[in-house]
Amino acid sequence: QPGLNVLTELIIGYIYPGRPLANVAFKTYGYISMTQAITFLADFKLGHYMKIPPKSMFLVQLVGTIVASSVYFGTAWWLLETIENICDPSKLPEGSPWTCPGDTVFFNASIIWGVVAPRRMFGNLGLYTKMNYFFLVGILAPVPIWLLSRRYPNKKWLRLINMPIILSATGAMPPARAINYIMWGTVGIIFSFVVYRRYKGWWARHNYVLSAGLDAGVAFMATLTYFSLQIRNIDGVQWWGLPLNDHCPLASCPTAPGVKVPNCPVF
Repeated sequence: QPGLNVLTELIIGYIYPGRPLANVAFKTYGYISMTQAITFLADFKLGHYMKIPPKSMFLVQLVGTIVASSVYFGTAWWLLETIENICDPSKLPEGSPWTCPGDTVFFNASIIWGVVAPRRMFGNLGLYTKMNYFFLVGILAPVPIWLLSRRYPNKKWLRLINMPIILSATGAMPPARAINYIMWGTVGIIFSFVVYRRYKGWWARHNYVLSAGLDAGVAFMATLTYFSLQIRNIDGVQWWGLPLNDHCPLASCPTAPGVKVPNCPVF
């Protein structure tokens, strides 16, 4: 599903420039509520395959939402009070899991779309007005694939190319890095391509349950890892893929002319 986060930020940024809290509040109600609704629909789809009555499914979702919201709020409050220098990568040890990459993206968005406002970024007062053409690119991107599939009906692989999915999937990458997507891509290829083609009966019967099991397994292992290792400042095996950075010392350097930052070139 395509996200509405950029559209909500763009709209409220033009209406209320210079107000970051208004921007993130409007984004939360306009985008997060839609995302949660789509997540509920995905749960209903899983319940449909498992022959769970819709009323029972909705009741479980309602209770789960209340419990999860309370646990999330309590956990966040506890972590903010107990983890020293949380969300401050400059003061955290290398490999620390408390860098808060998702929160950093949310904060940066409030500055870009709220404080600076889209008019000074992508409007007539900004330097990135040509970026607006990518809205047109996104609209027209599926057309060549559709024309090619009509022109070459025997090329079945053309019908498997879905430009909205390809373009929208990259929207989840800013909080993470490419290294985080290796297992995601591996599991997707194995079960949505190999298993789907060779063992379609197994795929139809167990794939949705497998997806739910993988999500639950990640949550369980995250909890177990924290209480067994991370709470004792054991962040994991030191290897190349552990640090959440680009492995490029200059990646965080400014490119604006005349800005001086230690260990960075001046343009």
